[in-house]
Amino acid sequence: MELNQEKGEMLDTYSRQATDGASVRNPDLQFKLSDDGRRLGNMEPEKDEGTGQKQMEVTGPALSKRKLLVGLDLLCLFLASIPFFACELKTMTAYRRGFICGDPSITYPYLRREAIPDELLIAGGVVITGLTIALGECYRVRYHGVSSKAFVRNIYVSSLYKELGAFLFGCCVGQSLTNMAKLSVGRLRPHFLSVCGVTYSSLNCTPGTYVSTVTCRQPDHRLEEEARKSFFSGHASFAMYTMLYLAFYLQARLCWKGARLIRPLIQFFLVLLAVFTGLTRISDYRHHPSDVITGYIQGAVTAYWVAFHISSMFKDYSPSISPNLDSSLSPHHTIC
Repeated sequence: MELNQEKGEMLDTYSRQATDGASVRNPDLQFKLSDDGRRLGNMEPEKDEGTGQKQMEVTGPALSKRKLLVGLDLLCLFLASIPFFACELKTMTAYRRGFICGDPSITYPYLRREAIPDELLIAGGVVITGLTIALGECYRVRYHGVSSKAFVRNIYVSSLYKELGAFLFGCCVGQSLTNMAKLSVGRLRPHFLSVCGVTYSSLNCTPGTYVSTVTCRQPDHRLEEEARKSFFSGHASFAMYTMLYLAFYLQARLCWKGARLIRPLIQFFLVLLAVFTGLTRISDYRHHPSDVITGYIQGAVTAYWVAFHISSMFKDYSPSISPNLDSSLSPHHTIC
């Protein structure tokens, strides 16, 4: 509200100067005043709903523009998820890669039971990270007077939309990249020969020669198809993305002034959980070590990209908000 009053006073000063025949010498100031005037014309005063949060009413052309931008966000989310769902719905098959006769890396047994199945991975990653973000944003809105210029009247909804939307977009991008690599590369899993139902002896191949095609005795073609999707590990990439993104979120939002090691301890266990998830893929003979390492890198890069360049969690920092804050705060902390 103080910002609106300050802008209004600037506009009044500019109007009086124009009436008196005076001109504004600074062209940048003149442009800023006119631009602020147009913005203020499309907004109503901030409303405090009694819970500390402030909602700035948006009307006129600005309202239509913001609705259009929300629709564009949803379209981008849908487009980013297309490669992922195209692979999951089996609309595409993996590249039919051969192997070197005598290669020991694809002779491991097939274990039907996984340490961390797909359902547990998805539920754990989305629920743990999503629920923490939801609770964190609701707490900020309730106790820290968060303001918003969104056209949605409920400040809780607008805050959750920004943070959870960015997180889900990263999920879609990361898994789309993973599935695209699996289908394009077609690397054989460590248990490929076991799933295929053949051995080097039954193939009667010469050690060291390249076997381009093989006829599997596996009646379940789905298992054979999955055995051709080793590179890179989707478990490692998804676990690293969700857990590292949550660690970034805690770095930005968890500003408790108590024990200094609480936050880094939680972040350590989150990353440890992601690393453990990837290591189980090696012990389950689902992936080669290089598949898991690549998955770690892809998930970490995606988490960093979304957290620092798409999400707004690290964009709320301003040294002028409170001059009495501890000087040890870095630009990677937000005022919360």
